[in-house]
Amino acid sequence: MNASQVKREAYLKASNNFLVSASAHAEAGDLNSAAVFILKALDQERRASGVGPQVLQLIKPRP
Repeated sequence: MNASQVKREAYLKASNNFLVSASAHAEAGDLNSAAVFILKALDQERRASGVGPQVLQLIKPRP
């Protein structure tokens, strides 16, 4: 497993942990905290999708 895969897995694991926390808070009736955890989970998923080479870095300009 290379470094980008490790980073992606770490972001996805963090996202899952936030979703579990959100579920627990929602079941307890604390909807504001649940919403915050959902937003944190979505941020981690966004970060996971951005790991790796970017398309713009792969395209070479024409001379």
